[in-house]
Amino acid sequence: MIHSMTGFGEAQLESTDVSFLVEIRALNNRFLKTAIKLPETLAFAEADVEKLIRAQLNRGSVTYAIHMRSANGRGAYDVNEPALQTYLDSLENIRKTHSDLATLTIDLAPLLALPGVCVPRQYSEEETAQFLTIVKTLTKQALAKLRTMRADEGKRLLQDLQDQCRVIADNIADLKPLTETVVENYYQRLRQRTSAMLAHANLQVDEEMLLKEVALFAERCDVNEELARLQSHLVQFEEVCNSDQQAGRRLDFLTQEMLREANTIASKANDARISQHVVEIKVAIDRLREQVQNIE
Repeated sequence: MIHSMTGFGEAQLESTDVSFLVEIRALNNRFLKTAIKLPETLAFAEADVEKLIRAQLNRGSVTYAIHMRSANGRGAYDVNEPALQTYLDSLENIRKTHSDLATLTIDLAPLLALPGVCVPRQYSEEETAQFLTIVKTLTKQALAKLRTMRADEGKRLLQDLQDQCRVIADNIADLKPLTETVVENYYQRLRQRTSAMLAHANLQVDEEMLLKEVALFAERCDVNEELARLQSHLVQFEEVCNSDQQAGRRLDFLTQEMLREANTIASKANDARISQHVVEIKVAIDRLREQVQNIE
């Protein structure tokens, strides 16, 4: 089943003491790249969060954030009073030893930003274990919502992919009868030209030489092998779209191979009608390549 790489999921929990909010955003990326933002109090849960994300997602640039807020009015940080007192004592000594600073007042607000003054609130082992359980539960819920959103977007992507595949298949079907007439048309044109040129000299066309030239042309412009491979890639593309396997990288590879075959056909084409169909095929393949970049 096709899944998009873009999506969003969130989950929250309100309790009497602490509230939690988990948000997960995902964008396109060739590989799985995670950016996990946790408050210091929950830093211990980063490895578990990373493991849960990688178990559910295969590709994409994933940003994970969890917000933790005290619901009972107590802040997430405690003031380290001994550290604060040490800074105050040092400032007081400086003021005493410098007469010009005798009237200086000490503002506590800047002191709170000094290292070691405000420290993360300490929780018991029991509380920490409870927080880890909450983080895991909310992360799973947010990931489930993210994957649902990716699946819904994937359905829309699949519809567009199928539309482009039909365009390619229709043009391949139209190309096949044209390739069968290219050599015959070339033979007739070449015969007419040589006959017209030799008529002035009362000479006859060398049928053997003419056939050799036509045979060389037929070998150069034969695209049946390329059409067969292109059609085979198209069948594989549709099979991957309908399978339960991770599709993104496989589809990316198949579109590259399809474009390679289309370019070869274009280089061999010696007929305006064939060239028109090849242009339509390449346009459809380019659209496939753009959409495949959005698939997990």
